[in-house]
Amino acid sequence: MSSTQTVTDEQNRGEDPADEQESTEEELPVDEIFHILQNERRRMVLEYLQGMDDSVRMRDVAEQVAAWENDTTVEELSSDQRQRVYIPLYQSHLPKLDKAGIIDYQQNRGIVERRPLAKQLDYYLNADSNTNAGGADGNAVNADWDDYYIGAAGVGAVLLLGAVFELPFFSLITGIGLSALILLMFTALTIGQYVR
Repeated sequence: MSSTQTVTDEQNRGEDPADEQESTEEELPVDEIFHILQNERRRMVLEYLQGMDDSVRMRDVAEQVAAWENDTTVEELSSDQRQRVYIPLYQSHLPKLDKAGIIDYQQNRGIVERRPLAKQLDYYLNADSNTNAGGADGNAVNADWDDYYIGAAGVGAVLLLGAVFELPFFSLITGIGLSALILLMFTALTIGQYVR
């Protein structure tokens, strides 16, 4: 069978050899994804572009990345801070992302646009931001629960001391009732923490 007949047969079945090649190129290998995401600036660029539907100016990307790196706002950036980020993005990071097919970087026009292939990296970027958010907000939530447990321990200690010193109200509670009350308090806290 000749090669022209093979191509014709594939076209008749609705298969295009170019489509097969495209579909294999649409998947990034995991090693490539990790190599791309190993650099924090590239991750920041991709995080910035996640929220953009259209193309953006490369300058805007560089300024936002510089602001994130320096824990400041774009307006408060110094020219040195902008320059330290702009040059590596321009020369290295954006061309690397463009070559991988994740973004469309028109270097001569200074335009950056996210490509559909970038969706494969969203899971990893969101996992990173969820971890960071969990680190900040999660610590606050844990601190709240710590406060509840400390408060419960304090209430339990007051009840126990009141019973030991036979204070008027506390002498009404028996030893078993006191134990049950303290146990109930901590059980309710523990259930509340896991249900929440």
